[in-house]
Amino acid sequence: MEESMRVLHDSHGRSVRYLRLSVTDRCNLRCLYCRSNARRRCIPHAQVLRYEEMARIVGIAAALGIGKVRLTGGEPFARKGCEAFLAMLRGRFPDMDLCVTTNGTLLEPYIPLLRRIKMSAVNLSLDSFDRATFARVTGRDMLPSVLSALDGLLAAGIRVKINVVAMRGANDGQMDDFVHAARNMPLDLRFIEFMPMGSGTLWSPENFWSADDIREEAARRARLIPVEADALGAEAESGPARMYRIEGGLGRMGFISPLTNHFCLICNRLRLTSEGALRTCLFADKEYRLRGMLRHPRITDEALAAVIRRACADKPVGADLLRARREGAAVAARQMVGIGG
Repeated sequence: MEESMRVLHDSHGRSVRYLRLSVTDRCNLRCLYCRSNARRRCIPHAQVLRYEEMARIVGIAAALGIGKVRLTGGEPFARKGCEAFLAMLRGRFPDMDLCVTTNGTLLEPYIPLLRRIKMSAVNLSLDSFDRATFARVTGRDMLPSVLSALDGLLAAGIRVKINVVAMRGANDGQMDDFVHAARNMPLDLRFIEFMPMGSGTLWSPENFWSADDIREEAARRARLIPVEADALGAEAESGPARMYRIEGGLGRMGFISPLTNHFCLICNRLRLTSEGALRTCLFADKEYRLRGMLRHPRITDEALAAVIRRACADKPVGADLLRARREGAAVAARQMVGIGG
């Protein structure tokens, strides 16, 4: 592709350099924040993008200036061949910032591969270090498997970010454990505000725990030292978390506030669902269907790139959509597991 194709910008002046790629909508857990009261069916296998089709999109995205790709789900390792796909991507795109988000329950056998292909980071969804609370939040008693995977990642020298979806009445009594982990392990532990995603969402004002309140709880247990934006380096461009060092600790804590203090004006990401729907904003239901184009023998990479560029040009400001939603309603029709976490 020509050099002129290598820049993605939207109408708000934001540069887009990050693709979140969902490899499956299937998951072996049933977390409260992904579940809803609505009945959900998994995407039929024939409608899910093949790995080669996903790799083609990554190649087009790289030619458009995308420098970071994160595999998400569902649970990525619940799809057969995910580890081979990761190795394929690293082989084709050796300079790509390549990451994966996982619940960790199936991860441990693949840690040697992640180390070998120099995985940039693993985001581990871990909402409690207490076994009973973990089982209540996720619907499965699998905390030992996750903790074993966490130990394996750290032993392998792989960068780890723990993602905690914060919910009152679920894990708001676990702060001592969270601070202990961030103090004693060389990792980033980041709290994410529970978002009202998907029709029938279980989100409510009663279970919402704001980032400011979470930070106050943590600050009662440890001295938090703000990490200045310039000290974050390149990550500051894409990382939405406000990061803090723990005085005398090995790790850091972060607070992500999509509802109370949005970061939409610096958003630099696109999302591709497992069936090939391109979304330019987590909160927007508008999707650009790429699967049919990928499977058409006459559609070129340049034609696909043109669609991606048009989609980026219309990328909305999610906070505007959030403000416009009805009180108590979901901000998007799809659940997170269908979009890609």
